Amino acid sequence: MKQLSLDGKGIVIGRGSLEYLKNIPFQKAMIVTGGQSMKKSGVIDRAVNYLEENGGKVSVYQGIGKNPSTTEIWKGLEIMKAEKPDLVVGIGGGSAIDAAKAMALFLEYPELNFDNIDPGNLPQERKNVKFAAVPSTSGTGTEMTQVVVYTDTEKNIKVALKTPAYKPDYAILDVDLTLTMPPNIAAETGMDALTHAIEAYTNPGLDDITEIFARGAIEGLFKWLPESSSTASVESREKVHYYQAVAGIAFANVGLGMVHGISHSYGAMYNLGHGIANAIILPYVMEYNKRDPEAAGKLRILSDYLGVKNIIEEAEKLKIKLDVPHSFQEMGLSEADFLRDFDEITDHSMLGATALNPVKMTRDEMAKMVKAVYYGTAIDW
Repeated sequence: MKQLSLDGKGIVIGRGSLEYLKNIPFQKAMIVTGGQSMKKSGVIDRAVNYLEENGGKVSVYQGIGKNPSTTEIWKGLEIMKAEKPDLVVGIGGGSAIDAAKAMALFLEYPELNFDNIDPGNLPQERKNVKFAAVPSTSGTGTEMTQVVVYTDTEKNIKVALKTPAYKPDYAILDVDLTLTMPPNIAAETGMDALTHAIEAYTNPGLDDITEIFARGAIEGLFKWLPESSSTASVESREKVHYYQAVAGIAFANVGLGMVHGISHSYGAMYNLGHGIANAIILPYVMEYNKRDPEAAGKLRILSDYLGVKNIIEEAEKLKIKLDVPHSFQEMGLSEADFLRDFDEITDHSMLGATALNPVKMTRDEMAKMVKAVYYGTAIDW
């Protein structure tokens, strides 16, 4: 177990680092987690035991889905308000941690709700409620970011909110929690991390320091993700777990791009896993963004850095290695449903991170992109 520091926040890495929970002072703690996996693996019980060594009271809220919704967050918040914890611990995938982030902020600012929250005027700090993030998957990097993504169940869209108050006080990167990930989850979450790193690298706002984070994450993920998915060796799982956190730092600094705009639209519409949606879309957007000279130059630099002819082709090859579908149609998404929802998917794809894409999108261009990633057609218009 090793302690690091970044931006005034505590980062703990190494096998068995879940035990660091016993060092966090609190009076009452609430653990927020997803479905059954963390409970069945014994992680939640161990976390409770570590926390209870401090002599405080610990409760658990379980039931966050793969796309945290306003309903799930509000249900958990009602329980949290009754418990009044001064420490919230998010354990599990990125969805559980994002939900826990949102709940912690709402707990500290009870006047806020999903109806009156102003994305441009969010509280900038938490003083009374501490937050610890313990990821069990290797993809979202949310333990390193000041972003929360949730699904608005009434509007059927994904919403991303950003404030320093969302950033965890403690990020615990214990590779042992990732060792039970099935191969497909390791692949999908790893491709999510690769998307974060590539979109950060091609983002027009890239700076020299963030470039190092993004490029390092890209190199590491291309190298270690196939082994992490196929053999689940401890070394490969540990490497990917750390590189996805580095990718999180990169995109937290500069933002993302159109992959996420489209992914959030498809994901909210059909309740798709975020990682698999990003994985499908990534090469299409990389190819499209080549029409921007700066982005094209960055992709050539990445190709040279990795020692490959074409990084876009390498991303497609990686999808094949990881058994990621070529398109949403190949994934099994109904064409009838897609055609029915096409206009709404297109409109929602124009929102969020798409505004940061190297190539500014018109709705007509976006409609072509939405069709391309569904049917798996070439980006040749």
